[in-house]
Amino acid sequence: MVKVKLLAYTPNPDKLCALAAYMTFTGKQADELMDYLTPEKIASIIATVIEAGHHSVIEHANFTFFISGISRVCSHQLVRHRLASFSQLSQRYVKVEDPDYFVYPKRIEKSEEAKKIFDDTIKNINASYKRLIEIGIPTEDARFVLPNATKTDIVVTMNARELHHFFGLRCCNRAQWEIRELANKMLEQVKEVAPIIFKNAGARCEQLGYCPEGKHSCGKYPTLSELKGVK
Repeated sequence: MVKVKLLAYTPNPDKLCALAAYMTFTGKQADELMDYLTPEKIASIIATVIEAGHHSVIEHANFTFFISGISRVCSHQLVRHRLASFSQLSQRYVKVEDPDYFVYPKRIEKSEEAKKIFDDTIKNINASYKRLIEIGIPTEDARFVLPNATKTDIVVTMNARELHHFFGLRCCNRAQWEIRELANKMLEQVKEVAPIIFKNAGARCEQLGYCPEGKHSCGKYPTLSELKGVK
């Protein structure tokens, strides 16, 4: 099971980003604005800048997560979001010793035949990995036999702008199921500490009112072609 813990974040992220935005067009000193910005003003400013596409101001807010129990399949997708910082559990130095070291895809688990194939494969891989280490092969080389299903832990830091982009892609119904589950858990936690910045965060279709995936749409929203009446 994917586990997510928001370890740290910029204090008062909603207020800080609203302050940054407001300072740019008022000419007032930033410290003067701290007491001026009421909750209503903060909500109005953030809504305005996000709607206008001025997302640079929400880059001032950073969020750091500890993520555990995801597969290497998931982490390989996660690290493709390059405007972020990552520190991942090393397979070079840390031996895989937990017998339950892999992520079980639900669709495989539901099929007796597929489950047997998967279980037999994992069992053989586990035996081979342990045997390689027993005969003196370094962990950094023995790990080459480990599957993509191997669990990993990772610390991730993203700013609010990149998180919006991440959620837009990974909360989508078409996203791979594991990273979609991860994204939804991350979104749930940042909404607790920055409810204004992330008020409308989520799959892109939720903001656009149509599905940008075209013919690959899940059907939840009409595609842009459908809205225009193009066949």
